[in-house]
Amino acid sequence: MYRVFETLDALVTVVEEARGLPMTATCVVPRGDMLDLLDDLREALPGELDDAQDVLDHRDGMISRAEQRADELTQNAEETSQSAIADAQAEAQRLIADAQAEAEQLVANARHEADVAVADGRAQHQDLIDRARAEADRLAEAGRASYEQSVADGHAEQARLVAQTEVVQAAHIESGRIIDAGERESDRLRAECDHYIESSLASFEETLTRTLQVVQRGRGQQGQRGHFGRAGVGRDRIGTDLIE
Repeated sequence: MYRVFETLDALVTVVEEARGLPMTATCVVPRGDMLDLLDDLREALPGELDDAQDVLDHRDGMISRAEQRADELTQNAEETSQSAIADAQAEAQRLIADAQAEAEQLVANARHEADVAVADGRAQHQDLIDRARAEADRLAEAGRASYEQSVADGHAEQARLVAQTEVVQAAHIESGRIIDAGERESDRLRAECDHYIESSLASFEETLTRTLQVVQRGRGQQGQRGHFGRAGVGRDRIGTDLIE
């Protein structure tokens, strides 16, 4: 670049020292010297200037091609993005459908387990009632038999004592005592029967209440989970409560 500036200085010096024409601003310069200096200047200019000029000459074409390439890349990116979005939406729809199907299956299983638990509770309830009634009938029958036997024994003893004239008064007293004892025994047996029935029904009521609470709790837990995966725990808990 130093040679370029040196040549330019030489051109300026030639023009400044040139002989001017009278009454004009024109001057006469030596053509050969000027041409030599211009050739030196052309040779001194770096090749990058020619390349820069070529770039400037082809700038519009390069810009047009770059813009076209950018449009192609943008269009390809948009097409790829739309395809990816469509695939993602389809996958999301499939996952939602699978989740809904699994949730419905879990709810159906929970309802089935609850129905089974309620049916088992009702069966236990009926069995307890039947056993309580059978035991009550047995105790009542035993009480009646004991009472009748006591009354029969009392009557027999009374008749025997009446037949003995020397102990008539004692027979009456003993007969009354035996009859009273028979009535007390009958009352005791009847009270035991009533107590057994009451305790059996109370035990059954407690069992039924616990069973219903387990079923309601299982349904509540199933409703709170909504996603899927813990229905097995609820079923295990229901089965444990019923066994207890």
